[in-house]
This record gives sequence, C-alpha cells and structure tokens, in this order.
Amino acid sequence: MAQRKRQLVSDELSEAALQLLALKGFDAVTIDEIAATAGVSKRTFFRYFASKEDVVVQFLADMGTGMRAALASRPIEEQPSVALQHAVWVSMAACADHSDRALRVVQLILRTPALRARFLERQDQWRDDLAAELAQRLGLDPDTDLYPQLAAGMALTAFDAVLQRWSGSDGAEDPAELTDRAFATIAPALDSVE
Repeated sequence: MAQRKRQLVSDELSEAALQLLALKGFDAVTIDEIAATAGVSKRTFFRYFASKEDVVVQFLADMGTGMRAALASRPIEEQPSVALQHAVWVSMAACADHSDRALRVVQLILRTPALRARFLERQDQWRDDLAAELAQRLGLDPDTDLYPQLAAGMALTAFDAVLQRWSGSDGAEDPAELTDRAFATIAPALDSVE
C-alpha cells in the first residue's frame, strides 16, 4: 500500500512537472511551482527527486532496463541486428504508446542542454548494460572484445537518431518505420560479429 501511494505521488509530481515544463519551458519553471501544482510540499518533492532534471529524465529511466530485458528475451540464434532492433523498439513503442506526452518529454530533453546531458549519461549506462547482455549472448569477453560495446553503441545511436527525427517532425514521422530504416542501415555491421 505504501509503495502504491509512493508511486502515485511520484506520478503526480512527474505529470505536474511535465505539463509546466512543456507550457513554460525548462528554465522558467521552479521546483516550488511543480510542488504546488502537484499539491505537495517542496520537501516532499525532494523526497522523490533530487532536481527538476530528474523528474524529466525519470520518464526515460525505465527505457534502459526495458531494452536489456527485451534483448535478454530474444531467441539466442537470432541475428544481433534483429535482437537489438527489437530491444530498441520496446523503448520506442513505449514512447509511441504515450505519443503526446512522450513527444513533449523527448522534445524538452533534446532542446534543453541540461536534460540532454542527463539523458546521455543514462544512455552510457544503457550501453554498458546492453554490451554485457550481448557479450553473454554471444559468448564474448566484454573486457577484451570490442564488438559488444560497439554494437550496443550503434544500437543506441540508431535509437537517438530515431528520437531526434520523430521529435523534429512533431510526431508526424512513424517511429516504427524510422527504427526499421535505422537498423537496415547498421545491420551489416551489427551482423559481422566474428
């Protein structure tokens, strides 16, 4: 019950922050405003989030976990490009499922240097997680083989490119089609694992 209440407060804070930030811009919104809009104290805000950047980046935090889990669930005999495309698509589909809200958040992140920096920090962790999963799938040593880090990096670069195109088109471009095109481009390199 306490966990559920905690999740509700966290969701309310996130929603309040995202609405205010989308409306007024990142720099114009204060933590006091976010807390007041969510109907909680500033102290409560800090129990859930360390900063207003964290509120926004939290929206995307679960993506990395989802990508690794999706990669781990793919058939072991599947080509790396196909497995990685499915893993990235899980996160893109999560965006597409909440397209209006997700589009606002993605645009906010890509257009706000402080948020973009935090997002790239998260992606560094995702790359390490994906590389570890790839190394395990392929029986490679993540400390000596370059392939896992390179392949994970290519997959996340494709993910980033798709997010940028989708965001830049104001959601007009289809993320599924963009993901297919991105992976068609990098598949030969991903599948050249020795």
